[in-house]
Amino acid sequence: MGKPRTPKGRARRTHELLAEEYPEAVCELDHENPFQLLVATILSAQCTDKRVNMVTPDLFAAYPTPEDLAGAPLAHVEELVRSTGFYANKARNIVGMAQGLVSRFNGEVPGAMADLVSLPGVGRKTANVVRSVALGRPGLPVDTHVARITGLLGITDQKDPVKIELELNPMVPAAERGEFSLRLILHGRRVCVARRPRCHDCVLASFCPSVGA
Repeated sequence: MGKPRTPKGRARRTHELLAEEYPEAVCELDHENPFQLLVATILSAQCTDKRVNMVTPDLFAAYPTPEDLAGAPLAHVEELVRSTGFYANKARNIVGMAQGLVSRFNGEVPGAMADLVSLPGVGRKTANVVRSVALGRPGLPVDTHVARITGLLGITDQKDPVKIELELNPMVPAAERGEFSLRLILHGRRVCVARRPRCHDCVLASFCPSVGA
């Protein structure tokens, strides 16, 4: 097969090859419902999923519902999430987010982007994670892996995550955007590692303009 010549063609071929490489693309944040995923994703900022997964069992045991977390003592929440880093800000955000769910959305996680990003601590990346993973809606989260790899592949030259998302969206079928993002993230963690990319093991190497760069 010839090399894809356009950004859309590279995006399509990337998705095809990564779907074969990572057929079971799943979010690595442990959760049982949209509320838990929303909390976990907020906590994952500047933190590994592994660390978040160590923290959330005790957090959800203490505060299993939005109503519980909305009324939680901030100092206790800070202690529970301390090891995720930036704990004071994260505790304030997840408690404020829970209060917003209770006061404005009847304790349910909303699906609309505008509603999600109106909650404390929720930006487009977090909203897209929840939409695509837990709510069955279109969403293409752009994290550092997605931004870096799509840039290396020449799919986009944008640097801003929102601009990257908006440029990628038309290139990927709506129902597949979440999986496209998840597979890029997995590939970034396992093969296209920022400091030591394993280009010789990469299924995308045949058309990646950055190989050997």
